[in-house]
Amino acid sequence: MALQLFPDTSKSIALEDGTIYAYIFIPPSSPNQPTFLLLHGFPSSSFDWRRVIPLLQEDGYGIIAPDLLGYGDTDKPTEVSAYSMKRMADHLSELLQKENVQQVIGVGHDVGSGLLSYASLAHPSLFEGIVFSSLGYVPPGSFDVDQFNIITEQVLGYPTFGYWKFFDEDDAGRTLDANSDSFVSLFYPQYAEDWKTTMGPIGAAKSWVANAKVTPLPAWLSEDDVQKRNQVFNKGGYTAPLNWYKGVMRKVDEPYAATLATEESKSIGLPALVIVGEHDHICVADFQKPTAETYLRNYRIERLQCGHWIPLEKPAEFVALLKGFSKSSNLA
Repeated sequence: MALQLFPDTSKSIALEDGTIYAYIFIPPSSPNQPTFLLLHGFPSSSFDWRRVIPLLQEDGYGIIAPDLLGYGDTDKPTEVSAYSMKRMADHLSELLQKENVQQVIGVGHDVGSGLLSYASLAHPSLFEGIVFSSLGYVPPGSFDVDQFNIITEQVLGYPTFGYWKFFDEDDAGRTLDANSDSFVSLFYPQYAEDWKTTMGPIGAAKSWVANAKVTPLPAWLSEDDVQKRNQVFNKGGYTAPLNWYKGVMRKVDEPYAATLATEESKSIGLPALVIVGEHDHICVADFQKPTAETYLRNYRIERLQCGHWIPLEKPAEFVALLKGFSKSSNLA
């Protein structure tokens, strides 16, 4: 969490609606250096950028890395309606305005890419460019998780989003809180392909956690890392973060999505980079391209030899792509 783990570079701020956000803020070394807005996914916080931030900072880039709503030292409302992607996108816009940051390069990972999708549609002038990692661009609109699971099972031989059904249960947060070590083993598997059987199939994730299964950590995650991330979730638990999933499944952004009636209205002309992991068995690399082709007018895709946790598994390669993107001639 920003304030506790990065006290020298973090701060908190109250927005107009009273919501308090905590975030890492490192100004650029010169006015010509871009600032990266880093949006983490689930189950994460600004702590998940710990290997990325030093590599950007050493070249003088600016950095804003919030604990997103429900996480870390940021507020954790319990009502699902608070987790409207449009509302949280407006929060990001206000946060940048309060820091007098005119433009950023937005970087999203996992469901942070979903938030970046909404933010770049609702506030395009804030962005020089946008980078999606693991999960690609997510156009606003209804998402039928049951239909998606049927399609992915037909194509891949297993459904990819079965765990969403567990996350939508009212007591899922309490279940995760009571079995934290098991949940860490589930979400940070020793072998990436384990997700084909532990996360994707309906009922598998709930069974794993309910039975308190624990496996060794992957090579790229240390015991110290786990202790610190557990420190993050000891403050508030998992109930609020799960509202990101509940909000999508319960269609809290339907009013905003209804204002975007055409495919063109959901399209983005900003320079875009999509970074995928070849061995990501949930946000499957090949599934990110069709949406990019449909909605991103100026994009390229880069594939890395890793699983889902790109900023943790391949930080140097990830940052090299970010730096190259920041220097590309097509940025505003």
